[in-house]
Amino acid sequence: MASLLALLSSALWGTADFFAGKLSKKFPAIAVLGINQAFGLFTGVTLVLITGDWGAQALGEGLFGMGGYLIPGILAGFSGYAGLICLYAGLSTGRMGVVSPISSLSALIPLGYALFYKGDQLSLLLTIGVVAATLGGFLASGPEVSQGLPLKPIALALGAAVFFGSALIFMSIGSESSALMTMTTMRTATLIIGVGIFLYNIKKGGRAFGGIGKKEIPLLIFIGIADFAANLLLGVATTKGLVSLAMVLGSLYPIATALLAYKLLHERLHRVQYVGIAFAVFGVALISAF
Repeated sequence: MASLLALLSSALWGTADFFAGKLSKKFPAIAVLGINQAFGLFTGVTLVLITGDWGAQALGEGLFGMGGYLIPGILAGFSGYAGLICLYAGLSTGRMGVVSPISSLSALIPLGYALFYKGDQLSLLLTIGVVAATLGGFLASGPEVSQGLPLKPIALALGAAVFFGSALIFMSIGSESSALMTMTTMRTATLIIGVGIFLYNIKKGGRAFGGIGKKEIPLLIFIGIADFAANLLLGVATTKGLVSLAMVLGSLYPIATALLAYKLLHERLHRVQYVGIAFAVFGVALISAF
């Protein structure tokens, strides 16, 4: 069950990233991000009202109340937003083949947390599966080193990986109390940042929504719901099985993005991406089997 939830999370994340990337080519990425985050928050609040999950423990007895969902949710939101800023800044350099693969290694951070702090223990076959899946996600992003490795894109990509990885750790901690409330709190935190940027943009004379019109709203609603659902499914997956395996399987979203680009935009997959997909399939098969 945990593996299936994590794989569904990857599929939804990759799909949301693909369509958000498409919109970001026409409109400011900050506007795209802010609007879909608002729809994500609306989804979370709706689910909370339906399920009555607001009764979950908000503050725990651990350090700074980390035993509940509130503090981890806020930290996950801030970390995730910082990761997106680094990612967008890195991609703006035009070195997508450098930035995307490195940022996809964010799963190594929660993997290390699960193995060395929580004490997850993997058999030899599961370890091989984890290594294969992680390598597959990296290669599926299409790493490009033929033109060298410039410092600025690498630094930004590493920053994105660290912040995304930290967000995943906080998500797993908060999900021990309530995955739904953790993700809703996370979206609340990111929306507060988005509103601040929105007001700053208005003050500087910028367009309120970056030129986004009504015809883009349905797609933004889909992106917001898909992104929220991806976070929620991964959070639940960490409570149903080993955190380490859930995080690795949840990090395979670049494959979904690459396949959608191939299918819908007719972008040619590089040989290394085919190799990455093969490694990922092999790794997932091992993890699922054992």
